[in-house]
Amino acid sequence: MTRRRFSGDRGQAFPLYAVVVVGVLFAALAYFTISKAGIVRSGAQGAADAAALAAARDARDNLVSGLDLAALSTDDWERVLQGSRFEGGSGPCEAATDFAARNDATGACSRAGLQFTVRTKTNAAVGDSVVPGVSGKQGTAVATAEIVPRCRIKSTEPGGGDGSTTDPSPTPTSTTAPSPPGRIEFRCDKGAVVVYDPARPISWRSLAAALFDIRLIA
Repeated sequence: MTRRRFSGDRGQAFPLYAVVVVGVLFAALAYFTISKAGIVRSGAQGAADAAALAAARDARDNLVSGLDLAALSTDDWERVLQGSRFEGGSGPCEAATDFAARNDATGACSRAGLQFTVRTKTNAAVGDSVVPGVSGKQGTAVATAEIVPRCRIKSTEPGGGDGSTTDPSPTPTSTTAPSPPGRIEFRCDKGAVVVYDPARPISWRSLAAALFDIRLIA
């Protein structure tokens, strides 16, 4: 009697054990799918962030064609600091789509002033899944980067920036040579001072990195 009862208990427990095993396997597969979906989504966000920053950096590093920094007036420099002298062509968005492709994604870029928004979609998909509606789903994301001015004009100094001035009333017989372009100083965040001296020119890209920040805002 006792043996038959134990044998019957084992027979009744086996279906329950099978259900539990199937449930555990399904949960494991579902967890794996969700994790893979998270990785795909993270890849899309990384691609969007990198692409938006690339667009903003490309715009910051390129001024309108033919602009001569040494010949700029104070008002012209004010416009430069406002970002109105950055190149307005397709270059920044081309840089964005290129960076998206490097991250195995496609990107669509748009510009609004000093802000660049990129929407990406990964080329890779989640793949077959036990979770309904997830199979074949690609990751998508949006990021916006902004060029942020961090300096203002501190002063301009004629004649190379030593503060000296020439005699305003030269004698009629004297020949006055044209003054060399003056240097310009910028007071920046955290008390930093940046100097542009036409007598010792540096590339705009190096100067731009000091005058402007680039940051993600969304």
